[in-house]
Amino acid sequence: MVRLFIKYMVLQLGFCAAIPFKSVAQTGLSPQNPIQRIDDRILIGLSEHRTPEKTNVFFFLSKYNNLINAAIPAGIFAAGVIDNDKGTRQNACYIASSSAVNLLLTMVIKKIVKRPRPFLGQIKINAVYHPGQTSFPSGHTSSSFATATALSQVYHKWYVVVPAYLWAGSMGYSRMYLGVHYPSDVAAGAIIGTGSALSVKFLRPSN
Repeated sequence: MVRLFIKYMVLQLGFCAAIPFKSVAQTGLSPQNPIQRIDDRILIGLSEHRTPEKTNVFFFLSKYNNLINAAIPAGIFAAGVIDNDKGTRQNACYIASSSAVNLLLTMVIKKIVKRPRPFLGQIKINAVYHPGQTSFPSGHTSSSFATATALSQVYHKWYVVVPAYLWAGSMGYSRMYLGVHYPSDVAAGAIIGTGSALSVKFLRPSN
């Protein structure tokens, strides 16, 4: 019952976070909105200080985000099969399940909020490229934080936790740097991804 309650609360928090942004989106994301003003100011500042080298690095991170998220549980599962280790295979299933829950929740919230991308806003942001779909929350950020959180729950070593969250944080920053997500999109993505991984902790093997 406790685990079920935790999962319920995580989902409710995600939907509650979507409600105010849905209202903002419906009013056209006015530049007078305080959240929008901060978002615009940060993205304009980032776009004005881009360099080709940094742009290439952050574009590379974003481009291969989904591949990395899939490769991590696949690699762990393969290791479990090779070593005939049931616990390792269960860890892989937990990480994959975290990503699946996160994907579902992120897509539902995107459908609810329907926030336009920064380059489609009333204040046009210069983006490196123009992805489709909607902006809130950042799917790249939520998926990387879901994987990082799940990894940290399974492997409590600093040399796993620190790189995992550095990668997730870099992913979130890359989405802002490239001009395809607002800071509030990224912040929400980090919360949703982390919550998704924590909501399915019961899938981890007993230690």
